[in-house]
Amino acid sequence: MSQDIRIIFMGTPEFAVPSLNMLLDNGYNVVGVITQPDKPQGRKKILMSTPVKEAAEKRGLPVLQPTRLRQPEAVAQVAELRPDLIVTAAYGQILPKSVLDLPRFGCLNVHGSLLPRYRGGAPIQRAIINGETVTGVTLMYMAEGLDTGDMISRVEVAIEPKDTSGTIFQKLSVAGAKLLQGELPKLLAGQSERTPQNEDEATYAPNLNRDDERIPWGDSAQQIYNRIRGLVPFSGAFTLWEENVFKVWAAEQPSTEWASISNEADVSNIPAPGTVLQLNARGIEVQTGSGTIWLTQVQPAGKKVMEAGNFARGGQMKPGAVLV
Repeated sequence: MSQDIRIIFMGTPEFAVPSLNMLLDNGYNVVGVITQPDKPQGRKKILMSTPVKEAAEKRGLPVLQPTRLRQPEAVAQVAELRPDLIVTAAYGQILPKSVLDLPRFGCLNVHGSLLPRYRGGAPIQRAIINGETVTGVTLMYMAEGLDTGDMISRVEVAIEPKDTSGTIFQKLSVAGAKLLQGELPKLLAGQSERTPQNEDEATYAPNLNRDDERIPWGDSAQQIYNRIRGLVPFSGAFTLWEENVFKVWAAEQPSTEWASISNEADVSNIPAPGTVLQLNARGIEVQTGSGTIWLTQVQPAGKKVMEAGNFARGGQMKPGAVLV
């Protein structure tokens, strides 16, 4: 049965690779893979294949990389593969109706959140930045809206206090592949259920921008800690020190928060948010809007990533410096 079903797989980052490998390892007939175009990376701007392209080529699969899937020539290429089913996982482009209507079994998406919450392109990062303690994967039918299609099944995954976007991406990629593996036979046999999403519960997770990456020192220590780990290992968080970008790649989880202070005299004794309080082998302690946070891995402008304790020994930054 599975060999008779012609499947196109669409995905781009490492998150999608376990789902593609699951299909192949379980004997499904993947007739083609569609992924984002190669992009230049690093200082030398070397053109790099996507993780999905690399995985597909290792398995001898044909790969298409349209710049825009909604272009007529791209739709025609997809149609030529005569798909019975399209499976997507973090592909990175919205499928037009002309593609959604092609496969008789529809188009499935392995989405990295518990829909209808965190629809959009950055559900994992946004969930961590927002301090969520649980996320998950939703297997859903694709529709014309942004992650609005009917749900087939969901699985929850805990976000531990020291998890980063990188560790959660890995956990969810494995959970997504297992979810797809369990549900796909039922779907092809016409035994899966469709659950419409509750629009009243919908929230959105748009792609991150430069403003999202900048540390707002007026936030609490816990909020800043969540932001830092939500941006690792991709862009990292940043602040400005002496008008230069100063990136932060890791911090200690804050153990306590400042309680609400009602005494104006106490408030006057608290340094302004962003003030460096001390530097030592532990790292860099910085005042926030509520509590302090220890930065443990940093990257000064023009330098490589280093342990904050090693940076502190250099003596360039002094207590009283202000990060903005």
